[in-house]
Amino acid sequence: MSPGFMIALNLVLGCMMFGIALSLSPADFKRVAVMPKAAGVGLICQFILLPFISYLITVIFQVPAEVALGLILVGCCPGGTFSNIMTYLARGNAALSVSMTAVSSSVAAFATPANFLLYASLNPETAGLVTAIDVGVTGIVSFVVGVLIIPLVLGLSVRHRWPQLAIKFEVPFRRFSLLLLLSFAVIALASHWGQFAAGVTGYALLVILHNLVALMIGFAMASLAGLNVADRRAVTLETGIQNSGLGLGIIFSFFPGYGEMAIIAGAWSIWHLTSGLILSSWWARRTPSISTGVAS
Repeated sequence: MSPGFMIALNLVLGCMMFGIALSLSPADFKRVAVMPKAAGVGLICQFILLPFISYLITVIFQVPAEVALGLILVGCCPGGTFSNIMTYLARGNAALSVSMTAVSSSVAAFATPANFLLYASLNPETAGLVTAIDVGVTGIVSFVVGVLIIPLVLGLSVRHRWPQLAIKFEVPFRRFSLLLLLSFAVIALASHWGQFAAGVTGYALLVILHNLVALMIGFAMASLAGLNVADRRAVTLETGIQNSGLGLGIIFSFFPGYGEMAIIAGAWSIWHLTSGLILSSWWARRTPSISTGVAS
């Protein structure tokens, strides 16, 4: 990818995170302390269970090296902003979803690079690729801080100083983010269309399986923890809808020649929105009872 394309992509990712931050307030971070159990379950699902199980999938199914790197990377990314919208549509605990997105986006600055490099090095098929291009923790951390933490801090500052302005631009930024995410997903697929067309069935099945597993992890852990229905929906969607835009940014920055990685992240970007809409639409017809934890 050209330097101009990479600059544009990094700016887009920064804008996406800035848009998320416009909808946040200090109360969203404080809420995690008020409901630590639900938020804790969500963070465990995102940064411990999903990365590990993503790695297991690549080993059990003997996934080719580049595809395996793509699955591991997506599994290590934090929850995406669209999980908040999906949770709202699903009549889940949207406040919890927003809080988890805020915290996970902050934690991801260090957890995403650490998890990715750990599991990529554990898989014999992928270890050689990571070593060959000398990907270091410092480089990826710097990238993630630049596209997540700095825009997050700037967005929170704008929200604190000019709350009305932040509220006014929050929705346009969300819509803009969705269009940009889909655009880069299409670019990723189009740039490697020959590879994608040749193995479309395999790629699609892996992405669908991976996403289904992510959703199941969130739902199972939230259920085992005894969370109420609304909280279970929030944790499920937060775990199953990843910030694949961040994944694409990392791929284009550090793995520009690895087309199958880009295909996986691009296909995930499109599919997780599809699966999230399907699930949230189904849940929207089942009203959760927050007090009893039973859907009516």
